[in-house]
Amino acid sequence: MDPQTPPSVPPPPRRNWWQRNWKWFVPSGCLVILLACAAFVFIIIGLLFGVLKSSDAYKTALARARSDPRVTSSLGSPIEPGFLISGNANVNGASGQADLSIPISGPKGKGTIYVVATKQAGEWTYTKLIVEVDKDHQRIDLSKQ
Repeated sequence: MDPQTPPSVPPPPRRNWWQRNWKWFVPSGCLVILLACAAFVFIIIGLLFGVLKSSDAYKTALARARSDPRVTSSLGSPIEPGFLISGNANVNGASGQADLSIPISGPKGKGTIYVVATKQAGEWTYTKLIVEVDKDHQRIDLSKQ
């Protein structure tokens, strides 16, 4: 060996895939997991609201509110339902019950339809079907139609 040349230093060992890529893989993996959980929650919520919106009690209550002249004069026309329905509807064949709170709005204001109904022998009977207008808290009874 030549005294002038330094001894050769072996190259550092090549890092494996995980050692090279963990800095982007871990945050990306966490983000994918969070997005999947959020998508799952939104799908479940959408399905639940879809079931409530497909019930006969919901459809009838909204149709009565849209056709009532007292409601359209207070809220304007067209009357549109809100997204966040609360309550429950339980239908089992020809019987069932519903207790719903349906937000509605029109060009002149907002309100809420309150529905309490039971279904017997395939026919809905509305114990309460009231529209409460938000601006003046006027209550319009729609159960007499």
